Amino acid sequence: MNTIVVINGKTAMQQEIFPMTMDEPIISVQKLKTTASSPVSSALSKIVARRRTSMVREKWASKIEFFLALIGYAVDLGNVWRFPSVCYRHGGGAFLIPYLVMLLIGGLPMFYMELALGQFHKSGCISIWRKICPMFKGIGYGICFICSFIACFYNTVIAHAVYFAFSSLQAEVPWKTCNNPWNTKLCANSLNETLNREGEKLKTPSEEYFLYKVLEIQRSSGFDGIGGIKLSLALCLAVVFVLVYFALWKGPKSTGKVVWVTATAPYIILTVLLIRGVTLPGASTGIYYYITPDFKKLLDPSVWTAAATQIFFSLGPGFGVLLALSSYNDFNNNCYRDALATSVINCGTSFFAGFVIFSTLGYMSEITKRPIHEVVGDQEASLIFIVYPQAIATMPYSNIWAFIFFVMLITLGIDSTFSGIEALITGFCDEYPRFLARNREIFVGVVIITYYFCSFPTITYGGSYVIPFLDEYGVSLSLLFIVVCEMIAVCWFYGVRRFSMDIRQMLGFYPGIYWQICWICSPIFIATIFILTACNTSMEPLKIPNYVYPPWSVTVGWILRLTSILSVPIFAIYFMFWTKGNFLQRWKRATTPVETQVCQSTMAYHEGDPQSLTHMDDAILFHL
Repeated sequence: MNTIVVINGKTAMQQEIFPMTMDEPIISVQKLKTTASSPVSSALSKIVARRRTSMVREKWASKIEFFLALIGYAVDLGNVWRFPSVCYRHGGGAFLIPYLVMLLIGGLPMFYMELALGQFHKSGCISIWRKICPMFKGIGYGICFICSFIACFYNTVIAHAVYFAFSSLQAEVPWKTCNNPWNTKLCANSLNETLNREGEKLKTPSEEYFLYKVLEIQRSSGFDGIGGIKLSLALCLAVVFVLVYFALWKGPKSTGKVVWVTATAPYIILTVLLIRGVTLPGASTGIYYYITPDFKKLLDPSVWTAAATQIFFSLGPGFGVLLALSSYNDFNNNCYRDALATSVINCGTSFFAGFVIFSTLGYMSEITKRPIHEVVGDQEASLIFIVYPQAIATMPYSNIWAFIFFVMLITLGIDSTFSGIEALITGFCDEYPRFLARNREIFVGVVIITYYFCSFPTITYGGSYVIPFLDEYGVSLSLLFIVVCEMIAVCWFYGVRRFSMDIRQMLGFYPGIYWQICWICSPIFIATIFILTACNTSMEPLKIPNYVYPPWSVTVGWILRLTSILSVPIFAIYFMFWTKGNFLQRWKRATTPVETQVCQSTMAYHEGDPQSLTHMDDAILFHL
């Protein structure tokens, strides 16, 4: 005689080898007879095995380590180079109004939801859908595709920062003057010059250093002729991936130690840079341009779209990272408080970083006698590798300030990148525990080596053409589609009511009506952003300053984009095809958590309904 324990609509065999804990309160218990050979017993044994695995799951060594990991993931390079520029271009201080509105109605509710899902179900981005809505399991694989695309170019950006950091270890930063072998006749030592006598646009020493020394872009003909691999960048990229490996190889045990440095160092350095920045001449001018509100901008719909996009990509729901990080928490951890604190810190850091950047841009405007908008340039990324380094080069002890700045960029980027890769590793380890979880160190090594070689196109002489291509086609629209599907699966199929009950079991209280309304409406909110983004997505070749991609790149780009998008409908069709029964039976099994189906079939079977065994078909057993 075994005991079937019904827990939150799930079942588990209560035996001596599988004792219950206070982490998962018992709702109802019934004694039912099972036989070792019955489908019921087979299904339950699989649930027991998975439950046992989740009960011995690794955990964070302390609450603070999880919180630092969360901060490290949410606060990344985008907080430093993207938010200040977006804020300035969309109304300055007035931009904070749509920014905070989008945070409250969209970003924060989604952030809270993902933390709670990961903590409750103790699963990564693939296996968690079996417990929510099996038909949407393709979301997990789509997330893995997106994380892979990001890993192939985001780490290269960090490698650029590593290159600059090493270059700063000289008596004088190499981008200070035009007297270097890589400089051209268009290099201007006088920073207030913009055109030469022939009307050609001049370049600053830092711009030529980045283009012709770091990237050596002159050795590439474009996206269709990226050239060979730049060995110095390959070494810098290897340094980045080695750091990522040792941050991940032991799971939360190793990650929790690394984040003590990577999550705290940026705040110390940002504070030091701000103190230095506000003491520079012209700093007040830059800060004035940054925060001066232009309320007329609020009437422009693109400002609200920009605010929603900035919040969404800043907090980072949909990447599977929040699911992975929170899955290593204690069951009763207060994830609600974590969500609130992390969101406030993330937004505060973005605004704070703007003062650091624009105080220095004001200084550049002062010494070059050029307006702020000309100093900022066309691309946000140029802030951290061209504009800010040029400003540093004019300061006393420029090598020290440059080294500090690029170390900050490295620490900002490194914990975000290993969090993203952790999402994929946790997802696959949870989905295939017998083969991967037991050999995590080897699996992490294989993943890191694979990503390193897949990143080679981004460290070629034409790598600067590959990076925006991967960013455009591999992430933005695809991620929005994945999140729309995620919100529909959780908020409409799994249900806000059931999700609220899950939160009550963890935290001891139901989420407020405000959160429930936001979750119910969130699929519409994200779908609106997705539609607006899709409508603005051109079928023309991608354009960046001074370059237009070849026509065939559109086809390649859409192939990349569709790999993650199509994973959702393909798996849904596969699930419906594999499952037995008529359409309504298949639909019910496709949209009902598998363990709930097992529980319902088990109860019906022991109440004298032998036909209920049809619910224990191969489809259910296969997806347990």
